[in-house]
Amino acid sequence: MIAIWAVAVRFFRAVRRGFQEPAFRGLFYLVSLVIGSGTVFYRAVEGWGWLDSFYFTVITLTTVGYGDLAPDRALSKVFTIVIILMGIGLLIALIERIAHYVVEDHEARQTKKAEGS
Repeated sequence: MIAIWAVAVRFFRAVRRGFQEPAFRGLFYLVSLVIGSGTVFYRAVEGWGWLDSFYFTVITLTTVGYGDLAPDRALSKVFTIVIILMGIGLLIALIERIAHYVVEDHEARQTKKAEGS
């Protein structure tokens, strides 16, 4: 349980640090826009609930795709293709930036620790 808490703290620390950079904020807002628009679209077109719509959008963008939900309408299938092509790259870029901040923070702590010894 402590390990999960430590990972969550590092993650949120990295996101907070990322918000200091305009490029990170832009990526974050674009990913949020893609997820939000996917959620609203599937809610409106497929008639799914808010949670199912959000869930489907996130598992699609993360390429998990459990297969428990699938769009029935042609418009939804086309939208899914577009959101995949746009969203996966943006999500990967955001995750890469967060990982970069986590690694930098870890290296800075190790350097500080070595200098203090």
